[in-house]
Amino acid sequence: MSYTSEDSREEAEHFVDFDFIDTGYGKNHVKLLRIKREGAVHHVKEFQVDTQLTLRSKKDYLFGDNSDIVATDSQKNIVYILAKIHGLKSPEDFGLLLCSHFLSKYPHVNKAKISIEEHPWERMVTDGVPHNHAFISTPTAIRFACVTCERGAMPDIESGLKNLRVMKTTQSAFEHFIHDEFATLPDCPERIFSTVIYSKWKYGMTAGLDYDYAWNTVRDSVLHAFAGSPDTGIFSPSVQNTLYLAQKEVLEKIPQMSWIEVQLPNKHYTPVDFSQFKYFGVNPTGRENEVFLPSDYPAGNIRAVLGRKSLLSPDMVTFQSKL
Repeated sequence: MSYTSEDSREEAEHFVDFDFIDTGYGKNHVKLLRIKREGAVHHVKEFQVDTQLTLRSKKDYLFGDNSDIVATDSQKNIVYILAKIHGLKSPEDFGLLLCSHFLSKYPHVNKAKISIEEHPWERMVTDGVPHNHAFISTPTAIRFACVTCERGAMPDIESGLKNLRVMKTTQSAFEHFIHDEFATLPDCPERIFSTVIYSKWKYGMTAGLDYDYAWNTVRDSVLHAFAGSPDTGIFSPSVQNTLYLAQKEVLEKIPQMSWIEVQLPNKHYTPVDFSQFKYFGVNPTGRENEVFLPSDYPAGNIRAVLGRKSLLSPDMVTFQSKL
């Protein structure tokens, strides 16, 4: 399993005209559920883990020499063993644990990348009392994280949420856009606003960071920017403005975060035209009880990445200054 100068010389001979840009191999879709029992009260965590390792040598590719390969089946077993020994706290913490193990156990591994999705389980409540050992699957939003550790470098941690579908039936408009010869969409001072939220963010530093608190803060901030207060709500003049308000609130609350990406695709609901149903006594302009046609395609998609200048890389700041 050693990497010698002879290996380096032989590999160099193959890289006269070509070179690997990137390599990696691992095991995908490693599913596990861990139960932690504290007397009669049980706690559950369910993860799906993808592992990927990058080796220092490329002799497995060049010569079919497998002597440095940590088999993907072994990687799968390591996931189970570390979950048994150390438990599951957050996707980020478990990803860091796996990366640390791979780099410390195998000196010839240059980089480890761990991607994790968490299946959300919520404790069942019966007559207002939390159940000791019964849970409900609540896939309102899927939490995910990607931890990359390269030997000699600081960990790179990205977290996110997806599949968070929301709707509000008023306090949304879209007006005063370009009305040229290609435009058929009229100004809309009142509309349904529905979307499926996707967000991903990166931490510039982790000192004093609670990953669970940070994830909950992102979810709650995005929902607050979307919905506003329970009684009056918040007006959205555009999806773009709502997206920015959510990102700004998150960065203000989590100083360790360097940037956050949010995508908000439109889920359209078109009013049904009742003008042809005059014989049924239907008021075609009445708005008390409206009927809409859900339409998934085509759909607009609004996206932005908002960063904190003090935690952005120098290259990204330079790029922004040229815009």
